[in-house]
Amino acid sequence: MKVYVNIENKDWKKYKIDFVKIANAAVSAVHKDSEVSITLVDDKKIHKLNKQYRGMDKPTNVLSFELGDDVLLGDVFISLDTVKREAKEAGISVPEHTAHMIVHGMLHLQGYDHIKDDEAKIMEDKEIKILKKLGYKNPYDEESCVYGCSCGACSFINKLKSIKIRENGLWWYVVAAVLGVITSLGFAPFNLWVLSLFGIGSMYALMTRQKEHVSFWKSYLLAFPYGAFYGIAMFWWVLNSIYVIPELAAQFAIWTLPALIGIGLICGLILSLPFAVIRYVSRKPAQRAILFASVWTLVLWGREWFLTGFPWNPIANITMNIPMVANSMSFWGALGLSFVIIGLVASFVELCRSRLKSNWFVFVMFIVLFICGCFAGYHNMMLSDNIGKSPLIRIVQPAQSAVYKVPVSRDEAHNIAKQKIRDLFIWATSDKYEMPDLIVFPETAYPYTVVNNLFPLSRVLNTNVIMGANSYDNGKLYNSMLVADKEGVINHLYSKSHLVPFGEYRPFGDIIPTPGLLTPGNGKELISIDVGTGKFTFAPAICYEIIFSDSLVPSGATPDAIINITNDTWFGFTPGVFQHLDMVRRYAIESGLPVVRANYSGISAFIGADGNVISMIPVGETGALDGFVWGAHNTPYRMIGRDMWMVFILMFSIFASISISLFQKKD
Repeated sequence: MKVYVNIENKDWKKYKIDFVKIANAAVSAVHKDSEVSITLVDDKKIHKLNKQYRGMDKPTNVLSFELGDDVLLGDVFISLDTVKREAKEAGISVPEHTAHMIVHGMLHLQGYDHIKDDEAKIMEDKEIKILKKLGYKNPYDEESCVYGCSCGACSFINKLKSIKIRENGLWWYVVAAVLGVITSLGFAPFNLWVLSLFGIGSMYALMTRQKEHVSFWKSYLLAFPYGAFYGIAMFWWVLNSIYVIPELAAQFAIWTLPALIGIGLICGLILSLPFAVIRYVSRKPAQRAILFASVWTLVLWGREWFLTGFPWNPIANITMNIPMVANSMSFWGALGLSFVIIGLVASFVELCRSRLKSNWFVFVMFIVLFICGCFAGYHNMMLSDNIGKSPLIRIVQPAQSAVYKVPVSRDEAHNIAKQKIRDLFIWATSDKYEMPDLIVFPETAYPYTVVNNLFPLSRVLNTNVIMGANSYDNGKLYNSMLVADKEGVINHLYSKSHLVPFGEYRPFGDIIPTPGLLTPGNGKELISIDVGTGKFTFAPAICYEIIFSDSLVPSGATPDAIINITNDTWFGFTPGVFQHLDMVRRYAIESGLPVVRANYSGISAFIGADGNVISMIPVGETGALDGFVWGAHNTPYRMIGRDMWMVFILMFSIFASISISLFQKKD
């Protein structure tokens, strides 16, 4: 066969490629006397041809124009810019990738196509055989180990490769949604952390296996179902609050479906971003893994502020039942551990695809970080065991029905309030032979609004009392924690600063009705009270304020504990109750501080500075729990701070990406 090579882009001349030999290897005996033209161009020229003849406004690697003549077989155009870019991403040479493009184009001229799955399989098999004769490896073996590895994980990835999931097809979106749901199962109460890693790794493999460049918004669309269903599976329990109180259900039930859709839309936009970025941005595999981990961590960091913030369930939380790993958060926080976990997953996928030295470098790098984190975690566990003086603290968990708290008349409200005060006294003293130094009641336990500094219950109990209540001052209503001494005087009043959007304030004005219209407090502070052992100093936290890193303890201070009062009655026995406890455990590890947690309906607990639940009252049980706190210490994470750790992670990612370039030269 005669092959005419036209070089329009002079940069092609530096590559010693035998176009005639490759083209003849790809032609059948029927066309051995035919003629073909191969034109070597750049992206500008092939972009113009692609738009003119295929209606696609972007450059591509190869274009074939079949003439339908037995002698004049057709024309093949190959762009050096795209070929170089794709070869770099795949970790192969330009001549090798060019050979694939020549074979691919030649088969198109002979009637082969890859629009349908069965046709694509025939064409791919043909290409593999031709390239093998020319001494090149299988170009479609990207999903497997290139050195014939037979490990279980790689064998599984090889099987995944045989499943044809076309981008933008129905099955693509179904699989992405399912993987999002699977990822959510690593968190409490399921704690199936292996499934979370599988879900992330599989979605990463899907999003990075295609070589064709797409727009950023197309990338976002491909990743959107994963983020949307990941979010819905994690946060659906929030809507349980609508149905707890019949009066509220009658007003807000109509918002259930719109709220579920809203959760999906917001989470799709936020949680899909790392996948959209790595599908859109072209990088070599090793650098791509670092980029993915960096963007994932950056998104987690950004979630601290959106709608006052909701950094719920960082991927680091799937390790809460693996103490040494979870305690690495004392060193670098949930940000650092999430970065390492995501980096390990992504680099493992890239390593299973190709055993390039750069892929090994990144995988080993994340392994080393993981091991260093475990050593730091072990050290934090040792520090948390240092037992010192502590007051006797009693947690009271009322676990009353939420319906019981809603009166139908003013007289009934007054009677219920008096009965609740009696109940609180009984629960705080029943079956207890020793009065504690401090009694902690949960959020919203006090049935009256605080308007002065008198609190008779603590005088009757003859001890210090902490209780959640609403307070009113200068025409503003607050969700507060009152701290009263045994004389019945409120010495401190702390008000919640991180309010719950749609529950305690209206993010969008009156567009969406909201049960509460509260005013935020002034933020972090420390409170000291006199107890039998001297001064006891704690950082107050109301409800989900404790899920925000750096939110409670003033810089440079190390209190004896954190006292967290909350009310999870709204969420019943849903996953949210158990996940909220894990968020508290995470904060204990990050801060190096034990936590006294009083929950209205459960789970109330004493939590060590290493995140260990020392003792607890389960969900739905009424009772009181006595305990002590110890092991308060400062941690590297708290000393450096969340924002600086984010800076360090980004700087490390940049440095690692630059270092990889040295290894890529050896690949």
